[in-house]
Amino acid sequence: MPTRPAETSLDTPRAWVEFTDPEHDPADGAPVQVFRVDLTWLTSDWTCIFGRGCHGIYEGRPVDGCCTLGAHFSDADDEKRVARWVKKLTPEQWQRHPQGRKRNGGWVETDEDGARKTRVVDGACIFFNDPDFPGGYGCSFHHQADREGISFVQTKPDVCWQLPLRRTYRNVERPDGTSYLEVSIGEYDRRGWGEGGHDMNWYCTGSPEAHVGAEPLYLTNADELTELVGEAAYAEIVRQCEEFRPRRKMLPLLVHPATAAARRP
Repeated sequence: MPTRPAETSLDTPRAWVEFTDPEHDPADGAPVQVFRVDLTWLTSDWTCIFGRGCHGIYEGRPVDGCCTLGAHFSDADDEKRVARWVKKLTPEQWQRHPQGRKRNGGWVETDEDGARKTRVVDGACIFFNDPDFPGGYGCSFHHQADREGISFVQTKPDVCWQLPLRRTYRNVERPDGTSYLEVSIGEYDRRGWGEGGHDMNWYCTGSPEAHVGAEPLYLTNADELTELVGEAAYAEIVRQCEEFRPRRKMLPLLVHPATAAARRP
């Protein structure tokens, strides 16, 4: 019986930093926004290894990567933005262009909870191109962004370009009765997928096989982070990460466990 590829524990020591949103103006009356950022994750060596050893999240479908389930839209605006890019895709760029036409079922479906998502066709997202497709293996939107000379942040559904980053919100009340909105930026590990995440065959964020990046995550995913927090907050994240990285030699527990495992001889 095949064994599941190795992953490190989900519960390990982490270093977090908090800072007030640099773009917050107390005079505008809006709630104070505080960013809470996982330095252990953002300074890790994680990199996407799709097509370079990725095992895929479903056993028996390694070529799909994390595209097997299709993409849930974050809101109506997300779906409308993606729809504008769908209109630009041609049969030469999108393998399942015929199935995506309205008369053939379209490219959107509703899940069992009533949420809208990209349709699953042939066992994966309808926008997934097979390895032998001349228009390019993988996400049609990813290749579309390359052709346009823009970041795939603009073309992919929100959930797709955000992975493996996770942004969450929490209202925090201080003892003096004041409050603030906490915006956390951290690792989208198995638990982020809900209960079904633990049934996945493999997941990359905790796997040493994916912690082989030439640069740390906060640099390789600059576009995604900037879109999530804004330019000023991203600049502060870079500053905090640059200050934190040398300290990891004194506090090795704060190195992401998968990065540490990947560095062992």
